[in-house]
Amino acid sequence: METGIACHARGVFLPSVSSQHSTGLVSPPSFSSSFSSKSLKSNFLFGESLRVVPKSSVKVLKAKNTSLVTRCEIGDSLEEFLTKATPDKGLIRLMMCMGEALRTISYKVKTASCGGTACVNSFGDEQLAVDMLADKLLFEALKYSHYCNYACSEEVPELQDMSGPAEGGFSVAFDPLDGSSIVDTNFTVGTIFGVWPGDKLTGVKGRDQVAAAMGIYGPRTTYVLALKDIPGTHEFLLLDEGKWQHVKDTTEIGEGKLFSPGNLRATFDNPEYGKLINYYLKEKYTLRYTGGMVPDVNQIIVKEKGVFTNVTSPTSKAKLRLLFEVAPLGFLVEKAGGYSSDGYQSVLDKTINTLDERTQVAYGSKNEIIRFEETLYGSSRLKGVPVAA
Repeated sequence: METGIACHARGVFLPSVSSQHSTGLVSPPSFSSSFSSKSLKSNFLFGESLRVVPKSSVKVLKAKNTSLVTRCEIGDSLEEFLTKATPDKGLIRLMMCMGEALRTISYKVKTASCGGTACVNSFGDEQLAVDMLADKLLFEALKYSHYCNYACSEEVPELQDMSGPAEGGFSVAFDPLDGSSIVDTNFTVGTIFGVWPGDKLTGVKGRDQVAAAMGIYGPRTTYVLALKDIPGTHEFLLLDEGKWQHVKDTTEIGEGKLFSPGNLRATFDNPEYGKLINYYLKEKYTLRYTGGMVPDVNQIIVKEKGVFTNVTSPTSKAKLRLLFEVAPLGFLVEKAGGYSSDGYQSVLDKTINTLDERTQVAYGSKNEIIRFEETLYGSSRLKGVPVAA
């Protein structure tokens, strides 16, 4: 069945499903009159023309100085939330278009044939058919946002020109389907992406991101995002009618005995990592590990507690890529009130020197990151540091 990407921004929408056997995406709508000159072309992914209905209302609060102060609320649509959260209409448009791509990917994951293919990406990793479809959908969504300058993905790790504006545009890095090796087992998988201002994805840091997000494809489909200029990490639920609804804010990651230990083979020749894992077991932590980075990190944000680790050793090298996975997820966790570490510093403070740069990582509450750093390296930079605001 064909999946159309619904653009609900400013009341614009498409039917979500048709009877054709193909993939559909739609060119995103305009967000203001300044976009009126943009052509909304169609191609093999961006399908039918748009229908316009009256725009949704946006609640505002009147401040004493008569300026309009907006407030994001649970129950808002994605468009309402973004309109309140940022004045940057280009960023709004880009995040809306990515949301529509996530909606289509969710449908395809649920209906995909999950046999492996003979294809491999530039890093030598085997791809599944649904990986390639997700990759194509996300590139098309970015192109048709008209506000993406360059993009690259874990499957296509070379900068792709998205024909964005000379000023006010963004560059996006994404992992189209993290956890694709467990799709066939029907485990939860997801999409990760980070948004940087301008036209660079190297020589930048994770802290330079203006937004990051992940799509989680499980029993529910959710879109979890954070924006640089507003506090918290925010969860949106995909409703039956195809709309995203704001259902949760996370602003604090507390302490709790929940752990997700990645790359356990490293304990064979990294005794400090083995010591950390033994601590979790001795202290009767609850093991919650799926083998998918997206659900394992998302549970820290949803449960507001826990720790995720993925540690290296002399014979078990780093696999996680700083640009495509580690930095965007670090942004989400830290905006939620948590912490991240490569053992020495926040992953958001690491300069991204190459598209394929890899690193170990831990995400979690302050005390869990202190324990991670002290156990593996004998000291922690976070001792005496106030809890994240």
